Amino acid sequence: MNSRATFNLIHPMRPARLVLAAACCTLLATSGCALLDAKQREWIFQPSQRSWQNADMTGMEDIWIDFDSRLSGEAVRLHALWLPAKSANAPVLLYLHGARWNVSGSSQRIRRMQSLGFSVLAIDYRGFGQSSAGLPSEKLAIEDARAAWDWLARQHPRNDRYLFGHSLGGAIAIALASEVDDERGTLVEGTFSRMTDVIGSMRWGWLPVGPLLTQTFDSQQRVARIGSPLLVVHGSGDRLIPPALGEQLYAAAQSPKRWVLVEGGSHHNTNAIGLPQYRVALKELFDLPAAP
Repeated sequence: MNSRATFNLIHPMRPARLVLAAACCTLLATSGCALLDAKQREWIFQPSQRSWQNADMTGMEDIWIDFDSRLSGEAVRLHALWLPAKSANAPVLLYLHGARWNVSGSSQRIRRMQSLGFSVLAIDYRGFGQSSAGLPSEKLAIEDARAAWDWLARQHPRNDRYLFGHSLGGAIAIALASEVDDERGTLVEGTFSRMTDVIGSMRWGWLPVGPLLTQTFDSQQRVARIGSPLLVVHGSGDRLIPPALGEQLYAAAQSPKRWVLVEGGSHHNTNAIGLPQYRVALKELFDLPAAP
């Protein structure tokens, strides 16, 4: 997840800006719930058409997923990147990114997940990249993830399917996994227990923002409903999402599950330096053979 906003977890706010944001929340609470909700969605998701400067989409296919939204009543088109494994029988992975950057910002992480033996479908939520315009929300992003999940089921009905989410995308992956029963496993990295815990972990967590949250991302409550194996990965040096929040999420999950702490891993590089630990965990938890 990549943002500078109050509830975004990449660049914590300066004290003055955070105090101003809290004051704005109080003002918004008195002026209307709809405006309060919209501002939170902007702060959390930071939807953007911006591409990562070092993005490399070579070999990735553009995919378009069309569906009618039951939540908004509108026709939605999602843009996704598809990076297949060499084997047609490889498991397929739905990749859910975090905030701020569009899916191109995850291009290197997508490649690393493919190197672990997955065919990867990575989507942009509404409001990001080339997907339909609009302000994303917790419920809308989960609906977008579900549409992509159903697309994978139609296109690859014989392949085992897995969910992967990084940072904010981890919360969306947990939510989807708690609703479906056909996933082979769920993997999350650098994610958290609930949004109020993230805010509380900040230097200014004493500010009374929690009661005003409409976008709660309560993964701790949802994770107990997941019936498939769960892999929770975190970097020991993650200063944006403290490892304790990942451990808290892990503790609330049912078995089988695995906690992997990558020593020295930050919010950004845990996936890269922790790849060997990923390989071991995939074999031991999901019985997936090491990719060639």
